[in-house]
Amino acid sequence: MELRHLEHFVAVAEQKHFTRAAEAMSISQSGLSASIRALERELRAPLFLRNTRSVELTEAGRALLCEGRRTLAAAEAAKDAVAAVQGLLRGHLTVGLEQCLGVVDVPALLAKFRSAYPGVEIEVRQAGSTPMLDELASGRLDIAFVATAGDPVDGLDLRPLSTESMVLVCAPDHRLASAIAVSLDDLVGESFVDFDPTWGARAISDRAFAAAGVAHPVTIEVNDVHTLLALVAHNLGVALVPERIAAKRGDHMTVPLTPGSASDWQVSVAMPTSPAASLAADALIGMLPTTAGHK
Repeated sequence: MELRHLEHFVAVAEQKHFTRAAEAMSISQSGLSASIRALERELRAPLFLRNTRSVELTEAGRALLCEGRRTLAAAEAAKDAVAAVQGLLRGHLTVGLEQCLGVVDVPALLAKFRSAYPGVEIEVRQAGSTPMLDELASGRLDIAFVATAGDPVDGLDLRPLSTESMVLVCAPDHRLASAIAVSLDDLVGESFVDFDPTWGARAISDRAFAAAGVAHPVTIEVNDVHTLLALVAHNLGVALVPERIAAKRGDHMTVPLTPGSASDWQVSVAMPTSPAASLAADALIGMLPTTAGHK
């Protein structure tokens, strides 16, 4: 099996279109089609369901996609390892980042990395932590800064950078604004402002309410910290957020949760545990400030 055939297969699978994949790979469409046919002949299975507008993976294609990505990542890691022995660091580093984590100045970190390793091409993707963990496992990300409850994830190494408690934020005139602490039972009947379900803080809140058997009706869903706090301050709902987010400037009130109400919000740097883990990712981790750590 030739690596170029796998590269072409992954490109078509991701673009879901032969023409767009050919443009992305800078080859002719006929050459790309011939490459895919050669791979299908070798595997003795069709990899795509073709129609005039798009292509979809067959069951065999879905099985190959994950392993194909891993194989290509391993091949790149092998090249990088040889370059590293020669005193060079080159290749491609794809970094994932959930917004407003605040523990590490990632732009400054990446600028420092680029200065030290100009031969490494850096790509940054911003998304929720849940899909980024999946992308790490499948080889589409080399490293990611994520927020979770700190639970182990198969195939991934999560190195904690900071751990914070979840707290309630509410409007100044809310009935719980002056409370010393609140339990989830105290929030029965409330409407909630919350983040997209892929965000780490939302996952922690959803799990906490489910475990307590308390309804968690999210009537307003946002993808921005400052918008969430402004909506809460105008009494359009309450929210559970990490202490770091509650500490941001705004007209909201912050109330602690009773102990054990929700898991802590843990910010970690995550990368695959497989031997194909990126040498560039290791180098980036080595540049993390030594002050980053638990609360």
